Amino acid sequence: MKLLIVSASQRTPSQSAKVAGYLNQVAGQFSETHHIELCRYNLPWWDGEQESKACDGSSWPLLSARVREADALILITPEWGGMATPILKNFLLMCDMQDTAHKPVLLVSVVKGISGAYPIAELRMNALKNNKLVAVPDHLIIRNAGEMLNDHLPQQSAPDNETTKRESALKERIDYSLHMLWQYSRALSGVRQQHLDNPYPKQQEYSYGM
Repeated sequence: MKLLIVSASQRTPSQSAKVAGYLNQVAGQFSETHHIELCRYNLPWWDGEQESKACDGSSWPLLSARVREADALILITPEWGGMATPILKNFLLMCDMQDTAHKPVLLVSVVKGISGAYPIAELRMNALKNNKLVAVPDHLIIRNAGEMLNDHLPQQSAPDNETTKRESALKERIDYSLHMLWQYSRALSGVRQQHLDNPYPKQQEYSYGM
């Protein structure tokens, strides 16, 4: 099973990319993992036409190939004004259903403080309708992100006991969420194969969600 991790902060360096790096390190259940930091690629703003995806210098053909190869995805967004980032929503608009349909996705929100639920709610409500990604029931909210998952970074001072306790609980939650995502990726691979082998009559008429 192959995993694609997409971090969607619009600046670099970012806490979202840091979290992606940690998830990439600990997702050992998957045979391959790849991390895409969206802001490092040239993605045109999609105008509703297929041609815009392949404009001069567009990185979309490369990113599309990564999406196509993946059996599961992790989407990571910072919370900006209670919303997911425009660059992530643009990425999801560009995704072709043929590459994403019936693949599980773990949603991750990264926030400086203690909020972070709004981007998850937004993505569950309106980001998966036509690409037919399947959001798993679990999600992750990385609160107080600057204090979390810094093991591989230079530390100015050791974290206090309360931070260490919260980080330990977070890491256990991450391990569980990755395990469940792997389970869903295995199960839904069979659904995708059945979708190819035994298509529903006129299934092309139901390409988009209601």
